[in-house]
Amino acid sequence: MKVLIILGHPRSPSLCSALANAYENGALAAGMEVEKIDLGAIDFDLDVHPVSPRDQPLEPGLEHALQLIKWADHMTFIYPAWWGVGPARLKGFLDRILLPGFAFRERDDGHFEGLLTGKTAHLITTLDMPPWVYRFIYRAPGHNAMKRSALGFCGITTTRILALGPVKDSEPIQRAQWLEQSRGLGFSLRNGASSYIDRITTKLKAWLKALRLQFYPMTWMAYTVGALGAAAASEHWNTGVYWLGYACLFFLEAATVFTNDWFDYESDRCNRHFGPFTGGSRVLVDKNLSFGELRVGIVISLMAAAACTGLLMDYLAGNSSVPIVILIMTLLGLGYTAPPLKLAWRGLGELNVAVTHSFGVILCGYIFQGGEWNSPFPWLISLPLLLAVMPAIILSGIPDFEADKQAGKRTLVVRLGLGWTTLLALVLAAAAPLVVVLIKDQPALRGSFQGLLPWVLPHVCLLGFLIYRAWRQQQLCGRIDGLMVASLTYIIWFGLIPLLHLK
Repeated sequence: MKVLIILGHPRSPSLCSALANAYENGALAAGMEVEKIDLGAIDFDLDVHPVSPRDQPLEPGLEHALQLIKWADHMTFIYPAWWGVGPARLKGFLDRILLPGFAFRERDDGHFEGLLTGKTAHLITTLDMPPWVYRFIYRAPGHNAMKRSALGFCGITTTRILALGPVKDSEPIQRAQWLEQSRGLGFSLRNGASSYIDRITTKLKAWLKALRLQFYPMTWMAYTVGALGAAAASEHWNTGVYWLGYACLFFLEAATVFTNDWFDYESDRCNRHFGPFTGGSRVLVDKNLSFGELRVGIVISLMAAAACTGLLMDYLAGNSSVPIVILIMTLLGLGYTAPPLKLAWRGLGELNVAVTHSFGVILCGYIFQGGEWNSPFPWLISLPLLLAVMPAIILSGIPDFEADKQAGKRTLVVRLGLGWTTLLALVLAAAAPLVVVLIKDQPALRGSFQGLLPWVLPHVCLLGFLIYRAWRQQQLCGRIDGLMVASLTYIIWFGLIPLLHLK
């Protein structure tokens, strides 16, 4: 690991400089490659005079510091928390060195993106108060400013903070203990910049991020509608089979999103407009997980889905529809981005997602609870849901348009262009309630859509207005989080209302 120590105390010698030397000794003993910057020893203007610090030439000391920050895997800032935050020299250094285009960038949609991701940091601060007072009474303003507002904003992850104090009346034996703590923190780098618990927690967060759990409730809702529809027809309900079937779909969806991240890496890496609903989970782009780890996740998910399928086939012996529908769902799920199908690359990905998340999951729920695949219920109740899902999936490709085009993906948005895409999304959104009007009185549906239109019609008007406004104001080239929320929540009505009728 390449370690950069930044001493923020303007004077030397000082307790902070002794702590920096102790940390350096510990890091060297751990086999690290170490460089050090003493801010008190370099000459630079603390103030930013132009509108942007990028327009102010860097002094030789700052230019060298910038190159060292590029070089470093890990940085350690050591400074006194004067007035709760730190010396003016450290603040001036950050003002001058964390330049736009180097440490962060502003995206076209007005959001900011850190450019120093993958780097970690330690903070060592000296205080003239007990650390618990600084943390709980004063709420650690300096730590928050460094960890979140400065380093975190630029993508640097602060993994450890060592606060030492009170300094003013400390005895030599206490200062010796602090020096040993600093040396120990530097030596701990032999096991990585984070503690074992931190590494476990960070990895768990990365896997949760990769799962993209925000999309799973809609799958569960549609699956449950299918299961309740079969139970209403047969007056029989098997709770074990219900949860086993959902576990199978859960693991298939997990394998699908992991596979999407893998095969969409080049597109996601170029995507400047990613958000919570678009652009993938970015665990590979942000180096939260490696390709090897994600490959293990795909294999484990598929193995778990296969195990659930085997148990379902044992419980539902003689029902040949079960393995067939699961096989089709697996092929369509993985085939969204994985070769040889690569449906999303051929303009069929949007239809694929709409089919699997309407007909597919509803049919699974229906068949697993003993229903027949050719019964009219799962097909009729899935049709409006398919039309409601399509606009959200189509719109989700708009922020990805430039990156997908650059990566060679021929998604529906790339094929049609932004104008025709938004028109298609609007037409499909309006078609969903129209289909409900045409089929809601069918006996096979058992009144599942009664009471749906008073909720759906205002929502589709709102969705249409938001689509038109985004198109009119030319906001479709960036993030459209609000529009995505409106389109995703539109889907809920087509699952929630039938669910309430069938429960």
